[in-house]
Amino acid sequence: MVEKVYVTYNEVHKLCQASADRILNDFRPNLMIAIGGGGYVPARILRSFLKRPSAPNIPIQAIGLSLYEQLPSTNPSDPVETPGTKVTRTQWLDLSSLEMANLVGKNILIVDEVDDTRTTLEYAVKELQKDVQTAAQKLGSDEKTQFSIFVLHNKDKTKKGHLPREMMDEGRYLAAKTVSDVWICYPWEATDIDEHDKLAASQAKY
Repeated sequence: MVEKVYVTYNEVHKLCQASADRILNDFRPNLMIAIGGGGYVPARILRSFLKRPSAPNIPIQAIGLSLYEQLPSTNPSDPVETPGTKVTRTQWLDLSSLEMANLVGKNILIVDEVDDTRTTLEYAVKELQKDVQTAAQKLGSDEKTQFSIFVLHNKDKTKKGHLPREMMDEGRYLAAKTVSDVWICYPWEATDIDEHDKLAASQAKY
């Protein structure tokens, strides 16, 4: 049976708060890209903690990637999902608009909720790097665009995907918390938030 861990909005908020100083000081992002749907809420919470007096809010753009597949379950009210093998784009940046030009020369923070197999993160970084390179060539720009990653949880397991060596060597990857290979239930996935919080309160600390 799959072990499930229930995470509350309060816990998400505090993980973002605890990570904000390092993100601000080391990554210095001036743009965030949230991977939907799990990266939306952490990115928005982070933006509040990254805001500095007299400075504008850090813009958030979004991409949608799908990797998980739902497995048959003996309990229809308690479905279980497993990582799939193919990343599917459900939403992407408009390559024909100014969005891509606005990425060139920026420090970009990619935000997601969990680093499971790392397949989704690998895809996101590779594809965004290619798109930014294309945009830079069109602009005739040699400005360097730097990507960093923030996730709420990193699962301590062998990864199928790989991130650029220079990103890892330079410490441009941050997981607020490393956990064992459990199924993490986030509050934005809940259809009954009171029941979700009750389950979170009853479980042992993960």
